[in-house]
Amino acid sequence: MSNFVDETNLCARGGDGGAGCVSFRREAHVALGGPNGGDGGGGGSVWLEADPNVASLLGFRDHPHRIAGNGTHGQGSGKHGKTAADMIVRVPEGTVVHDHQTGEVLAELLHAGDRWLAAKGGEGGRGNARFLSNKRRAPAFAEQGERGEEIWYRLELRLFADVALVGFPNAGKSTLISRVSAAKPKIADYPFTTLVPNLGVVRVDDSNEFVMADIPGLIEGASEGTGLGLQFLRHVERARVLLYLLDLTAVDGQSPAEQLRILRHELGQYKPELLERPSVVVGSKADVLRPEDWGDLQVDFAISSVTGENLRPLLWRLNELVAQATEKVAEYDEFIIHRPTSDGVSVVREDDGAYRVLGREAERSVALSDLTNWDALNYARVRLERLGVNRALRNAGIREGDEVRIGDFAFDYQEDQ
Repeated sequence: MSNFVDETNLCARGGDGGAGCVSFRREAHVALGGPNGGDGGGGGSVWLEADPNVASLLGFRDHPHRIAGNGTHGQGSGKHGKTAADMIVRVPEGTVVHDHQTGEVLAELLHAGDRWLAAKGGEGGRGNARFLSNKRRAPAFAEQGERGEEIWYRLELRLFADVALVGFPNAGKSTLISRVSAAKPKIADYPFTTLVPNLGVVRVDDSNEFVMADIPGLIEGASEGTGLGLQFLRHVERARVLLYLLDLTAVDGQSPAEQLRILRHELGQYKPELLERPSVVVGSKADVLRPEDWGDLQVDFAISSVTGENLRPLLWRLNELVAQATEKVAEYDEFIIHRPTSDGVSVVREDDGAYRVLGREAERSVALSDLTNWDALNYARVRLERLGVNRALRNAGIREGDEVRIGDFAFDYQEDQ
């Protein structure tokens, strides 16, 4: 089983907040002691952070769950619960986060240190000391801790490389990268030997180097999912320079010119802008075939990874193109699409006719309240009224006796309530 994983699932779960405490001062000789229940601690959040020392998403393949710690409960004498530490989940640079259901891109973590909130921890509940007022001198209720978010994502890794090797299976890509860098890909004389991308650092001289990626072989129809195409075409997206490697011996029956046509067609079908990238057309295995046997094919370089023919001129040309592309194109900025959240209140009608109240503050008002306590229930009712929940329900056309749902809580609507 490969140790390189470039697509996997992640379940991020924020920690639950601790509950607030109901407590009253009981010291002797203290008149009108009053409430002194402390607040619960907040739950930890789950953050994704790009780390250059992480090579793939292997750590999520068999263990996709990442769960932050819970906050502790508040105590008497005004003692607040401890807030749990956030969980930092390290992912490779170039990780793309998708919504598990819709596939929508939520975040791209491109550079070391880029960080994104995957699951927010629940807030701690307030202790009864927080509810002391002129009208409420002895509040006998506190808030429950808020539950942390639990969300499934799909993670996808798109490699960063200065130069991407693009070619048919057995075109000699793995042999080339093994010759010009320290990469040690699997090399054999059958198609699809390379099943995972390989990265290698190519050192041109003491002051010039670039990263080269050996992309698994593409065939006709790759942009539609044939072979391993769609699985690995995404790794070409962020390469600054493309190297089309053509097999001059055409051992599979396709001429070098036809190979180039198919490769460019597949890249264009996948992402048209890839055809505008700086590129070099290279013929491989020049030690096997004489130049007069190439036909009308025009290549920038004809190389032999076995004898080393033309490798140095090729590397200098690639280094020049990488330097030019680096100057023209600014570094990739962090690209984040936040999950939309709304601070307001809205009402939707569910399939069974019940009215669902949406809005973080409204849902928290119910979730944090101890609805078995009359004082807490009354406090939640007043809070919902202030948030405009009753008005929103009336605007939605609710009638006496209709069911209302707020979070996990459901009740029958009454006008006097």
